Amino acid sequence: MLNLLRKPAVSPAQLDEGLGALGLDGTQHLIVHASLKSFGQLEGGARTVVGALERRTATVVAPAFTYNTLLRHATSPVHARYRRDSRVSRDIGRVPQEMVERPEAVRSFHPTLSFIALGQEAARICGVQTLSSPYQPIGALYDLDGYALLMGVDFGSNTTIHYGEHIAGMPLLTRYVALDGGVLPTAFPNCSADFDNLQPLMHFSMRSAVVGGATLRLYRVRDLVDQTVALLRRDPEALLCTYSSCRCQEVRKLVRAQGLRPRPHPAL
Repeated sequence: MLNLLRKPAVSPAQLDEGLGALGLDGTQHLIVHASLKSFGQLEGGARTVVGALERRTATVVAPAFTYNTLLRHATSPVHARYRRDSRVSRDIGRVPQEMVERPEAVRSFHPTLSFIALGQEAARICGVQTLSSPYQPIGALYDLDGYALLMGVDFGSNTTIHYGEHIAGMPLLTRYVALDGGVLPTAFPNCSADFDNLQPLMHFSMRSAVVGGATLRLYRVRDLVDQTVALLRRDPEALLCTYSSCRCQEVRKLVRAQGLRPRPHPAL
């Protein structure tokens, strides 16, 4: 009986049709966040998603974070070191891992907050990252008038918002990574648990399509960043969660003590 109730698998052709309905025609530069489970059953899984996005974009980017390399203190023991083929953290998803496994993909250098990219502007986007601005690849997408695609995920997965926080001047925490034979400080943001607070402000920018059980939502990176900056100017704590044990409470204290210190968006 259960087999009779199971929905048919989503085909690669159906996914391609959904991406086409969003207006993706092979010319766009795009960062993707995807939940394979949201589709129900997708033929080919992550390989199908990456292949479809390669055909429908000029450049496809994804966060490829490896949280096991992050150190809280400069003296913390190093248990894991970053390599080009380091596995992506499980909660980031299978799609960026599929990209990492493609030898032609470009991966940025950051031991914890790396990005992975395929296509025309992959090297440019990944090459701008720094330890003090780890989300700068989003800045490159901003300059390229790129897009953020959410495939069956909410705004908690929307990495672009972190770059908006950076430009708005949200305080950043200091964490550490093993790099170049030493342990170096890197900027690290608050969490993303309350990023859905931005979503009601973004309906004007959204294109959407449904593929299987997944809702695909496409936004301009510039709109996401600019609206994040505008929201935080009105309420600097709007995107900070209230969980007592979260690092957001460290950031909240800094916001109340020093306010926002806007940062320039460098022209690339």
